[in-house]
Amino acid sequence: MTMSDPLVSIIIPVYNGEQTIERCLTSIRNQTYKNIEVLMINDGSKDHSLQVLNKFERNDERFHVINKVNTGVSDTRNTGILLSKGVYLQFVDSDDWLVKDAIATFVNAAKSDDCELIITDFYRVVGHKIYTKGHIPTESIINRKTFAEYMMKAPANFYYGVMWNKFYRRDIVINNNIKCSRDLNWCEDFLFNLEYLQYIKNVSVIRKPVYYYVKTKGSIVSTQINLKQSVRTKRILFDYYKDLYKSMDLYDENKFKIQLFYFAVARDGGKKIKTAGFKQSHK
Repeated sequence: MTMSDPLVSIIIPVYNGEQTIERCLTSIRNQTYKNIEVLMINDGSKDHSLQVLNKFERNDERFHVINKVNTGVSDTRNTGILLSKGVYLQFVDSDDWLVKDAIATFVNAAKSDDCELIITDFYRVVGHKIYTKGHIPTESIINRKTFAEYMMKAPANFYYGVMWNKFYRRDIVINNNIKCSRDLNWCEDFLFNLEYLQYIKNVSVIRKPVYYYVKTKGSIVSTQINLKQSVRTKRILFDYYKDLYKSMDLYDENKFKIQLFYFAVARDGGKKIKTAGFKQSHK
């Protein structure tokens, strides 16, 4: 680690993650990039998650446990944002994990490129199968307008909607009071991203997958979201989505494409690359 290595704050909400959290935290502890603070936020878990978190805190001074009552993933991430001290923010889910040089990949792009957001491809894990996933075909630095034009083609793609394949500047988040919405019980990631895009100029696109996302049976989206909730959420999101395109003078000429957002279906599929050598865990 050198003086030029910026601090990265990694925010991990944990709720009943005893089956997977050790794998997640081990992948972070073993990162080639060392100047990190790991905010492990226990959101009122009822299993043995806290014991695992305490073990990592005891053994590595970069790991910090924050205990709180259960208020949901959005409020938990917001707690992490407020407590963070890093130059950059990275969000990781407790049942996922990172490739060994994930943080180094993000930091190198952030330090060498004139950009405020880094986005990468990712691995999607379903049982013992792993798929690659991305959307923007060329690795490059693109301006916000070009990024929005790509997003227009697939707004419900996980690539654009989630927070865990992205690297954010903490000062932009804090100075503009960007938070995860507590009013939405799904797509809150996408709303955070839409707000963040309002304050940036350029995006660095990295084609290398650095994150393993575990597709989980019985997730909230598949079990608890009804049509009424879906319509309400899309209406809220569309206002932010439309405002983004209006701010770049893209709305009028692309009104039909942009309004197709209402009919977009969330997708996280990709190309199968190999079979995973591990036992599947379930949330």
